[in-house]
Amino acid sequence: MVRLAVLGAGRIGGEVAYLSSVLSLVDELVIYDANKPFLHSQVLDLQHTGLDIPISTDPWEASRADICVFSAGIPRTPAIRTRADLLGANLPVATECSKPLSRFGGVLITVTNPMDANNYYLCRHNRLDRSKCIGFGGQVDSARFRLALGRHRIGGEAWVLGDHGEHQVPVFSRLSVPVPVPDREEILAGLRRASMEVIEGKGGTVFGPAYHIARLIRMVVRDERELVACSCVLEGEYGMDGCSLGVPARIGREGILRIEEWDLDDWERQGLGRAGEFIRDLSRGLR
Repeated sequence: MVRLAVLGAGRIGGEVAYLSSVLSLVDELVIYDANKPFLHSQVLDLQHTGLDIPISTDPWEASRADICVFSAGIPRTPAIRTRADLLGANLPVATECSKPLSRFGGVLITVTNPMDANNYYLCRHNRLDRSKCIGFGGQVDSARFRLALGRHRIGGEAWVLGDHGEHQVPVFSRLSVPVPVPDREEILAGLRRASMEVIEGKGGTVFGPAYHIARLIRMVVRDERELVACSCVLEGEYGMDGCSLGVPARIGREGILRIEEWDLDDWERQGLGRAGEFIRDLSRGLR
């Protein structure tokens, strides 16, 4: 029996609960949202699928979940320039949601932006094992990178490390052909704008994030041990600590099984260093 808790049942949280149910990844749901009428509607909508799955709306039940998705808070809008600008608004939400997480022993997936800072905060504030705290963002960033590479007719694996924001680091050194720095910068600029194009058109991203979060849940539930880009609390990896940052990590039943340290080229190492410094500054004092 697998119990999934979703704290924040909005666009992404609600879709993750739905996908996890219809794909038979979980057997029980705990769904919580501060907007009670909206929460009631989300629960009814799930029940109207006819799926035979128990649903609790008690947030304290999250402490007994196998997996918890933290997706509560204010989403990015066209008026919000960067994800980092959401820290002041969403940190109190993370603090409130930490109450049922104080006794949590499962795997936490952090979605709420700024994701890297929130993942670090939730891990440290609740004294969770860092291997149990997975920050979501690198998968969807990598998918966007794959699309950009296709437009440039460049083959190879698409990986984006660094932060889930302005300091993301597309990895060009693992591609099939060398990519000059000016072309790298052009592609990177496009990646930074990728989500805003969706937000401006329909109000927020849903399908891409929800699909990849459901994939993460499947990796944990089925102990798939797949290598993905995700935000991990670092303790010396890539020469960094005091932050959560997107790196290649193998994911299984126990969460982050192993962080892989790749040989990056100078452009990538410098970008990752800037990302680490930025998130470390953003996370300073978050405990």
